[in-house]
Amino acid sequence: MAYDSSPELTGTEVRSTRERIYGTVFFLCAALSIAVTLAIIGTLLFDALRFFSEVSVIAFLTGTRWSPSINPIEFGVLPLVTGTLAVTFLAAVIAVPIGVSAAVYLSEYASDRTRSILKPALEVLAGIPTVVYGYFALVYITPALEFIGIELSTFNVLSASLMVGIMIIPMVSSLSEDAMSAVPDSLRQAGYGMGATKFEVSTGVVIPAAVSGIFASFILALSRAIGETMIVTVAMGMRARMFAPESIADVPAEIAYIATNSGSTMTAAIINLGLSDLAGGTTAFYSLFAIGLLLFTMTFLMNLTSDIVANRFREEYQ
Repeated sequence: MAYDSSPELTGTEVRSTRERIYGTVFFLCAALSIAVTLAIIGTLLFDALRFFSEVSVIAFLTGTRWSPSINPIEFGVLPLVTGTLAVTFLAAVIAVPIGVSAAVYLSEYASDRTRSILKPALEVLAGIPTVVYGYFALVYITPALEFIGIELSTFNVLSASLMVGIMIIPMVSSLSEDAMSAVPDSLRQAGYGMGATKFEVSTGVVIPAAVSGIFASFILALSRAIGETMIVTVAMGMRARMFAPESIADVPAEIAYIATNSGSTMTAAIINLGLSDLAGGTTAFYSLFAIGLLLFTMTFLMNLTSDIVANRFREEYQ
């Protein structure tokens, strides 16, 4: 009596067809994301080239005055870059040490029950709308800083930077904690076997072993800070200021002046231009896309640096 294998073959064919459909759907999702990215880049390039046909790239990148709608008309982006880097630097001063410390606690000190409560609670910060952060900085942080004796303008870089730093803490802590948790326990046990304390194991064994993931979290968080819009728009103001100390001795005073007064970032300038009454097709209108292209380039280079460093220092364990 012959054995009929057609039901099994039919089932195999059905599974194979289903897997091909799944693969096609996943491919289309990946292709869509790439297509959207390329479309955004193409739009930025196309309209930015219109701007650079009327304003030289050198004048745009090296100019020290941003005034797209008030005479004299100038399109120097350096003041906006200064404001963006100031916010990013001050936010990093807040987020990096606090985020890494929180990651060390969650990874090395907290019990499983405590970690299951604290980590989701910490990540809730990432879900708060950024406009809420901005108004919180304006209404509460600035008066609090003035109460302790710091003289600030109503809109200032310091308050905005503090809130941006608080906003990116969950990104630093969560990604860093994941990197630390991936370190094998055998390395920890080796440290304990040599008489090291938990603190010494955490700082001397775990953090160096997870440095690639930790550094990647820094870069991703700073990329998020560079692109932040609503916090700096609400709490920082719109006046572009150029960081230009006359000598090295003037650097601390210039930093203090920039931090305690209003400023503007590239994202805030884009919002300001987009909501203004500038007519489409003008040089000032196309400057919006030139700023966006520069911002995209800066973020891309930071992410590329993160990948290079992560691959360079990645530790692989069996």
